[in-house]
Amino acid sequence: MCGIAGVLDFRGPADPELLARMCAAMEHRGPDGRGMHADGPVGLGMQRLAIIDVAGGDQPIFNEDGSVAVVLNGELYNYLELREELASRGHRFATHSDTEVLVHLYEEHGDALVERLRGMFAFALWDRRRRRLLLGRDRVGKKPLFWTALGGRLRFASELHALLQDPSIPREVDPRAVEAYLGLGYVPDPMCVMRGVHKLPPASTLAADEQGQRVERYWRLDYTSKLTGIGEHEAAERLRELIDEATRIRLMSEVPLGAFLSGGIDSSAVVAAMAANMSEPVKTFSIGFGEESHDETRFARMVADRFATEHREFRVEPEALSIMPRLARHYGEPFADPSAIPSFYLAELTSRHVTVALNGDGGDESFAGYTRYGRGNVLLRLQRWAPLGRPLARLPEGPAQRSKRARLRRHASALLKPPWEAYGMGIMIFEREQRERLLSPAFAERLDGFEAESVLGGPWESSTATELADRMLDVDIQTYLAGDLLPKIDIATMAHSLEARSPFLDHVLMEFAAALPARLKLRGTGGKRILKRALRDVLPEEILDRPKMGFGVPLERWFRHELRDLPAERLLDPTALERGYLRREEIERLIAEHHDARADHSFRIWALLQLDGWHREVAEAPVEQVDPAAG
Repeated sequence: MCGIAGVLDFRGPADPELLARMCAAMEHRGPDGRGMHADGPVGLGMQRLAIIDVAGGDQPIFNEDGSVAVVLNGELYNYLELREELASRGHRFATHSDTEVLVHLYEEHGDALVERLRGMFAFALWDRRRRRLLLGRDRVGKKPLFWTALGGRLRFASELHALLQDPSIPREVDPRAVEAYLGLGYVPDPMCVMRGVHKLPPASTLAADEQGQRVERYWRLDYTSKLTGIGEHEAAERLRELIDEATRIRLMSEVPLGAFLSGGIDSSAVVAAMAANMSEPVKTFSIGFGEESHDETRFARMVADRFATEHREFRVEPEALSIMPRLARHYGEPFADPSAIPSFYLAELTSRHVTVALNGDGGDESFAGYTRYGRGNVLLRLQRWAPLGRPLARLPEGPAQRSKRARLRRHASALLKPPWEAYGMGIMIFEREQRERLLSPAFAERLDGFEAESVLGGPWESSTATELADRMLDVDIQTYLAGDLLPKIDIATMAHSLEARSPFLDHVLMEFAAALPARLKLRGTGGKRILKRALRDVLPEEILDRPKMGFGVPLERWFRHELRDLPAERLLDPTALERGYLRREEIERLIAEHHDARADHSFRIWALLQLDGWHREVAEAPVEQVDPAAG
């Protein structure tokens, strides 16, 4: 695990000082060492968090004659099998690290090496003979990679802050990224908030040579090839085996490891599998709130007691928002998911005791764990009655967002929208009509017709899924999972030099889930049917059958009481209003309605605060030129 960075410029030799600054900017991702390699037009760099082959796995790593060099961020869980296969074909290994298999796999399979990997990764590989750079990213996007080719020179890095160590990259905001952010709460790939910078999408490679760059996708989930002749009992047994295997292979480590434990089904399943495969007690870590509606610690303790773990807890209070500036700097782009706060604190707590932490990320997206899947399943089936909804959709909004009339109007309006937009109504922070009221006319003109809903529309229309439930899962895996959940955990953990591993994001397990009939995942409004059956004799009934509780923050109460004045102080400040994005009167309306409990605008207010914080801490802050000697 580490951070990687690099430059490619065929007009002259790579700049070693720039490369060193890029690495130093990511020292938190890998405090155990720095490696750099310059070879004519290319420079490769990395900051290492040593977990496998601690003594001998420093990077970059080369093939036998030094003509192929690689840097890797991540872990390859099948590297021992690959190493044995490659050794049988005559390849010689100089280390015991997983990284080294990449150079030999490339010699055997070229760019198709990514199809042989089982793990989480972002890598950069330089082929000196072909004068060619290959970047690759794992199937679901657990490890990030930013890149830009402005000015004929390609630069890449694990974090945007590292990329911006190059002063030639203009810090110009992309209006489309802001529009997408206000809708989704994050900036989706391949966009970046900075114009001219891109995020390499999951399951993609980028090949760069003197002719230019080419991005290609190498994998996607297939929802068409369904398992036939498999009963529910057999499917549940196979699922348990896959969860056990995906967890077991993620236990390889030469440093201490533990697990995040929320008390939900997914993290509890991972802890159960860890307990079954470890000879010592599992170290588990949880975080909670003083407000019971947001606190899951009692369920986490129940699981910790069941599996006799070494359990630790941390509690978040309103003053925790003091880390907002720090969050903005680490995330690099506007990021509105409020669960980034407890995630950040949980990672800090956990890093005091272990270097690797397993988690339950991905279970909801593969097995229909969110309540919106049930609502969407019903709503989208009702779209055949769309004409009946037209009169109801024209009802006046009314004074209260939560009134029966407002809800009826909202549901009727959804019947008239394209299916991905109707589904998106359960996801969007600001829906289209709300963004139209919020954005200034001058800023809206700069969007050139781009709308945040199109981010969902592309994956929806290109999905291979034929059933509604599967299509919603597919869209979320390509958008929400890749753009929100995975960056949230990657940034929170790597900010504290902690590696996060996610058994439910094992692509073999995910392919099995995609191949299951949708009815085994979602029936009516009830999700995770097959997962609950698979774990029925493993986890306590109270864990399996309780309502899902999001890993959220009690913002609704905080913005009415403890932090009542914060939104107006920040969002109505002249500096914020002078940016010209947003209309003052709409911000005032949101704050007033929330204060008076006419509506819960807490997520919208939080999103605007995070956008403002990003401007203050990143876009408008002086460029911090990191000392290349750091680390």
